[in-house]
Amino acid sequence: MLTVLALASVVLLGIVPEQSQAITIYTGWERHALVGSDIRLSCSFFSWRWTSDDVTFSWTYRPDGSRDSISIFHYTGGEAYVDNKGPFRDRVEFVGNPGRRDGSILIKNLDFNDNGTFTCDAKNPPDIVGRPSSVRLLVFEKLPIQAGVITGAIIGVVLGLLVLIVVIYYLMRFLVARRVFSLSVSKHGKKKKEGSQQRQGPAPPADPSKVKAAASEKKKQESRKDKK
Repeated sequence: MLTVLALASVVLLGIVPEQSQAITIYTGWERHALVGSDIRLSCSFFSWRWTSDDVTFSWTYRPDGSRDSISIFHYTGGEAYVDNKGPFRDRVEFVGNPGRRDGSILIKNLDFNDNGTFTCDAKNPPDIVGRPSSVRLLVFEKLPIQAGVITGAIIGVVLGLLVLIVVIYYLMRFLVARRVFSLSVSKHGKKKKEGSQQRQGPAPPADPSKVKAAASEKKKQESRKDKK
C-alpha cells in the first residue's frame, strides 16, 4: 500500500526523472582552403529539448595518414578551452553561439600540415547520446576547380544556347509572318486596282474626223521641213 501511494505521489507531483533522447550533430562534409588563410569549421546539433545551460562542444583532430586523434577544443560550463600545446596553438578561436546550438571554431593561418579530419561532438543534457560528425580539411596552394563549378558552367552554356535557339526561332517566325503579310497586302492592292479599272469600263473610241485632221496636220509639218 505504501508503495502504491509513493508511486502515485511521484506521478502527481511530476517528478518522474527525464529520459535522455538522441541528439543529431551536423558539420560540413569537406572544406577547401588556401595556405595562410583562415577557415570556419561549423558544428551544430538538433535536440528535442531546449538548449541546456550545461551544453558542451568538443573538437578533435586526426592528421591525414594517422590513426590517433588529439583534442584541440572543448566548451563546457560557459567557458571555452583551447589547446595551447598542440599543432593549433594560438590558432584556434571559438566563434560559435552555444545558445543557438552553434559550436563553430575558426582555424587561422592554415598550413599544409593541417590537412586532416576534424570531428565535433556535442551534448545537450539530458540528451547526451549522439554520433559525432566529421569534416575533412584540404589545404591547397591554389584552390582546384571543383566538379560542381565545371558542372555549373556546362549547365550555364547549355541554357544560354537554348535561349539563343529560342530567340532565333521566334525571330524567324516574325520575319516570315512579316513577309507573308506584305505579300498579302500587295496582292490585295493589285486586285483592288484591277477591280477599279474594270468598273470604269473601256476607253471611248477616238473621233475619226479628229484623227484625220491630226494626220493632215502632221503631213503639212513634214512638208514644211522638207522645203527648208
